[in-house]
Amino acid sequence: MNTTSKQISHWQVVAASVCGTSHIRNQQLCQDAHHWQLLPGNVLVTAAADGAGSASQGKVGAMVAVETAIETLAMKEITPDILGDDALVQSLLNEALLSAKKAVEDEAVACSKQPQDLATTLIIMLATPDMVGVAQIGDGLAVAKDHQGNLLALTKPDNGEYINQTTFLTSPDALDTAQIKLWRETIVNVGVLTDGLQMLALNMLVGEPHKPFFFPLFDFVENVEDQTLAKEQLVRFLGSERITQRTDDDLTLILAGFRSCEF
Repeated sequence: MNTTSKQISHWQVVAASVCGTSHIRNQQLCQDAHHWQLLPGNVLVTAAADGAGSASQGKVGAMVAVETAIETLAMKEITPDILGDDALVQSLLNEALLSAKKAVEDEAVACSKQPQDLATTLIIMLATPDMVGVAQIGDGLAVAKDHQGNLLALTKPDNGEYINQTTFLTSPDALDTAQIKLWRETIVNVGVLTDGLQMLALNMLVGEPHKPFFFPLFDFVENVEDQTLAKEQLVRFLGSERITQRTDDDLTLILAGFRSCEF
């Protein structure tokens, strides 16, 4: 009997936001938020945000920003022609940033607050098996790994002139300072994280992602069998002593791997 196996290729995603130990101690909400969606044609869109600790409604700003960014991209018909054109991909990412900024400002008005009361950073990533594009306002980090094992920091934390200072989505110059980066390569893994993890994930001296941090996590996401269990394991990892000894901030980590399954 002649049996032929078929291959299905798809993105596997595991993501979590957890409250930092300092916020737990002070009985504060987790200010981080994330959102992601798989679109037709193996297009993965992800967003992560870190509401400003100084903003009374930072959590709300972060949630509104990530949800609006992903909804904006999900409403688009992202065709191969669009994906093949750098200017069109940049335009999509810009539009998602603009929509998120407007939504946060509208939410501030609805809550009778100032926009800065909802201050948040925002990272938006659009990834396919052939390319990845990122737009970032503020700190945090987006990385990608290609089929040869090269690991690239697509963005770097924007800490402004002073340590612990950053640009927020609600800042007047937010869109002017946005980092937008495209990388056309055979993409195997992508990762997005907020600033709570950047000291562990980035060699700050040379601005390169730390392979011993990312590679085991990318192996983990590629071998996931049970999505619910995988998320629990990621939450446990983010709350582990190895992490909490190094940072007491809120933590968000989005991991994805593109893999083929035979059946």
